[in-house]
Amino acid sequence: MAEENSSQNVWPEIEKAEKENRRELVLQGSAVDKKIQSSGGLHAGLYSLSLLNYLEVSQCPSLHEIHENIRNLSHLQSLILCRNKLTSVPKSIGHLKAVKVLDLSVNQLQALPEEICALTELNTLNVSCNSLTALPDGLSKCVKLASINVSKNELSRLPEDLWCSGLELLSSIIASENAIEELSSEIQNLPSLKVLDLSNNKLQELPAELADCPKLKETNFKGNKLKDKRLEKMVNGCPTKSVLDYLRAGGRGKGKGKQQDGEVSEKVDSGRNASKKKSAAKQKSKKEEEDVDELNQMVVRILHISESPTAVTVKVSAAVKDVRPYIVCCIVKGMNLRQGNSLKRFLVAQTKLHDEICAKRTTATIATHDLGLLKYPLLYDARPPDTLKIIPLGRKEVKAVDLLRQLQQEAHEQRKQKKRQNVSGLHKYLQLLDGKDLYPCLVDAEDHVISFPPITNSDKTKIKKTTKELFLEVTSSTSLQICKDVMDALIIKMAELNKLSFDSKEVVGSDEETTAVSDHPAEEPTSFELTVLQVKVVDVDGNLKVVYPSKTDLMSSPSNLSIIR
Repeated sequence: MAEENSSQNVWPEIEKAEKENRRELVLQGSAVDKKIQSSGGLHAGLYSLSLLNYLEVSQCPSLHEIHENIRNLSHLQSLILCRNKLTSVPKSIGHLKAVKVLDLSVNQLQALPEEICALTELNTLNVSCNSLTALPDGLSKCVKLASINVSKNELSRLPEDLWCSGLELLSSIIASENAIEELSSEIQNLPSLKVLDLSNNKLQELPAELADCPKLKETNFKGNKLKDKRLEKMVNGCPTKSVLDYLRAGGRGKGKGKQQDGEVSEKVDSGRNASKKKSAAKQKSKKEEEDVDELNQMVVRILHISESPTAVTVKVSAAVKDVRPYIVCCIVKGMNLRQGNSLKRFLVAQTKLHDEICAKRTTATIATHDLGLLKYPLLYDARPPDTLKIIPLGRKEVKAVDLLRQLQQEAHEQRKQKKRQNVSGLHKYLQLLDGKDLYPCLVDAEDHVISFPPITNSDKTKIKKTTKELFLEVTSSTSLQICKDVMDALIIKMAELNKLSFDSKEVVGSDEETTAVSDHPAEEPTSFELTVLQVKVVDVDGNLKVVYPSKTDLMSSPSNLSIIR
């Protein structure tokens, strides 16, 4: 293997990292993949960078394995090995005792070494989009585990010790698109569980104990053929609270245990009463079902306007092909950001999507703009960092190269002040642009950069409480489908927030804000309905690349949406 020839042809990226005692290194894309292909793997010098606390090697289809010398990187806190073609992970990974984030998603793994369970500092584990048939037993040893994503694998079960009470920090389990047949009743042992996604599996029942998870707020069980058809309908259309209330009240199937012979006659007698109770429960839940049906209507209206001469179009230059090639856009009207804390909730939700479905911006990045401040037409381009200028949120106009230098210096100061290696804010995304000769950007008709993914938006198009119409943008270096999935999730969240704001009719904030709302009653929302308008993305010759939303977009999304043409 090439790792043995450590003294020859040291890669510039590795040489620079060693010379500058760097803590972060990103090896990504076609240029790195060619080096891996020609040398038969990663250069051995990589494993001598013992100061690294962040290492990413991604989008390299020629990378099939990692050398056991990975054990030498003992200070690693984040190890990102996604979107390669890894077929195995070395057992020596268990020596990385400081690792908090491990991302092995989008590879060709069929198994994980048990040594992963020795990562006692592990907080986030992402092994989605592989071919795993089982997870190693012993994950309960990772007592700091907070998030696990095993979606899009071939799992038939989740390990029993995943439901261990020792995993008191576990808040998110994403296991969609597998072949999981049963959800353990021991799930009630997870006191911090907030998000549970087991959609598109082979579940037939949901345990009543699910309702005993004190912090559970988001569930997704769509795509499972449940025996209880009413429950199946609820998981396809009701909010999580309604599903949990149904389970808590003793939905069908609860209490199916083995009967003792002496209990049979008693059960027969009680069956008549149970039948009456079931009938009463059915009547009692009638209003709830009506509420669900109402929620399923007119939350989001999607207007197909692609044939309109006034339709918004985004042109994509050829320069973005090797930088960040995928972009999806749309326009949303009817979002209420004026009321109370609506704007703050929206920004918090966007941050959460960045951390979760966007995998901390590594798979995709969201940008939101005030539609009224845009100058058409728009161009998605890639430009040199010393010519790309932007007015970042809350900052003065600056060249991209200078902005990154400023952020790197701020990150350095953060580390010094807080005496830790990880940083917060925009600073933690800087490594995503390492090794790029061109930077992606969305440019308006006046050649002003309004978006610089994955780092920041422009202050020129920043959304405010007074924003009534939004232009949404999702970009990715991974795939067009990821852009669509993220846009689906964003619109779903906007619909939920708009419904919440409409229902609560809250007025929160300063006296000045309160007065502003009450002085303009005509501007108060009369409906929580959102309208989504199509945006076409075309190449420089006008050939259509993508239109969103298309006829089928959002049809299968985990939400209560109606599409109206």
